[in-house]
Amino acid sequence: MNPTIAMITFRSMLGRRRALLLLALPALLVVLAVALRVTGSNDLDVSAGVLQRFGLATLLPLLALIAGTGVIGPEIDDGQIMYVLTKPIPRQVVVLTKLAVAVVLVAVFAAVPTLLSGLLMSGTTEGMAVAFTAGVLVGGIAYSAVFVALAVVSRNAVTIGLLYALVWETLLGNFAPGAKSASIQQWALSVTDALTGASPVASTVDLAVAVPLLLAVTLAGTALAVVRLRSLSVASAE
Repeated sequence: MNPTIAMITFRSMLGRRRALLLLALPALLVVLAVALRVTGSNDLDVSAGVLQRFGLATLLPLLALIAGTGVIGPEIDDGQIMYVLTKPIPRQVVVLTKLAVAVVLVAVFAAVPTLLSGLLMSGTTEGMAVAFTAGVLVGGIAYSAVFVALAVVSRNAVTIGLLYALVWETLLGNFAPGAKSASIQQWALSVTDALTGASPVASTVDLAVAVPLLLAVTLAGTALAVVRLRSLSVASAE
């Protein structure tokens, strides 16, 4: 971790228009939870559906995409990353710092609102609010690693990330059995399922499979970002 890079990245992320999206998306989830609580429509099935479809399947990948691509993508696009790369800072430190910032942003703007919304709708029943929060957090780490790597690899990271989140994770992930098994969303849901006894929560992937896959994707995304950033510096120097 490099505190200076982390501070600059936080300042950059929270000072841009992207910060509005970071605030708007979780605000919608909390407002929906309040509305369901006030109208008495917050039974366990409805609460689980909202937390899974809105929180885990929609809010999480979009926020991770904004955070993961935003912490490094704009710097690569405008060339500012070269200022960092000319310093005697190992490339893995740069990537890990950027990834850590993305994870913190996901934790604050996705995991915390998920916990708040879950408590508003279902309280502590079956530990569902905490379970979904844990699922969002572990899924957010994997998503962030993937999107940071994507931002380093491609200038079209946001477009590719949206296609991945909307087409693979949402559309194919809900209808194609094979896509479900290869979905970060389902792996995160597996963690949620293991932490709650709520019957509406069910993953198609076993926990013993989901956890290694989450870890593998996180490590692979981080390693790819480091390798690509090294080649970027070498190419620029040449």
